[in-house]
Amino acid sequence: MDITLLKTFLEVAATGSFVSASERLYVTQSAVSLRIQRLEDSLGKSVFTRSKAGAELTNAGREFERYALSMIRVWEEARQQVAIPEGFTRSLTIGAQYSLWPRLGFRWLDGLRQAAPDLNIRAELGMPDRLTRFLIEGIMHVGLLYMPQVRPGLVVEKVMEEELVLVASWPDADIDNLDNYVFVDWGPEFVGAHTLVLPELTNPGLTFSLGAMVAEYVINRKASAYLPARYVKKYIDSGQLHLVRDAPRFPYPVWAVWREDLDPELAKIAKAELSKVAGVAIGYGDAVLDQLREISDGNTVELLGTDIVENT
Repeated sequence: MDITLLKTFLEVAATGSFVSASERLYVTQSAVSLRIQRLEDSLGKSVFTRSKAGAELTNAGREFERYALSMIRVWEEARQQVAIPEGFTRSLTIGAQYSLWPRLGFRWLDGLRQAAPDLNIRAELGMPDRLTRFLIEGIMHVGLLYMPQVRPGLVVEKVMEEELVLVASWPDADIDNLDNYVFVDWGPEFVGAHTLVLPELTNPGLTFSLGAMVAEYVINRKASAYLPARYVKKYIDSGQLHLVRDAPRFPYPVWAVWREDLDPELAKIAKAELSKVAGVAIGYGDAVLDQLREISDGNTVELLGTDIVENT
């Protein structure tokens, strides 16, 4: 069975759309249609019911889905095992969103290399949808995400309570008079809370979808934006960024998504090292929040946000 056909089938099943699947797979819609047709010809059954509303799994498609997941997982396990370099006995693939690699993901890799010298590690970078797909297909064993998706075969655990704080490239910035505010799209929960509390800053004319890259933009211009407290600590310490007094802060939890079938011994090592680096990262964030409280009137810094369901 062609693995490409299986991956295409699973993407259409996940999105319910040939168009969305083609966008995620970076191929044309006609290529997706052709792959599904080839799969259906091989099975002798239709796996999707097509309509203007999208694509829905047939009974045969739902039955085939679990086999497709199993075949993808076995293929990835075999591919990774065969690819382990000489001198290593195990492999682990970790993925994370861009903003979670600095001062968290990279230090996790350092800890793992010390704790398990025989472990061959591969690191992946991507947006949440891509990382989730890699987890489902077995390409990745664990991922660090802000907005995880709970899927069969995956376990979601909270790593730390990240907080987004407002920073500016000049000192003594005023929340009521911000120049060149940059809106960072940290997800629907943040957008909703931000719109409610800071409606005057919701449409500033410039929006970024990748949060961490905004730090470099703000530092090199007279600008301001919401960024993770953990991430901006070094810039605040160096005087490149400054906290905005009396600005509300927003919770943004970090989650680890694990494959259920990860080797228990390897999972234990990985979780222990992640816990260590998360503790350090929390300390960085707390130090920044303490500074924010000190410069805010009456230490009244509003905390907003919503709960995320944890699956353990």
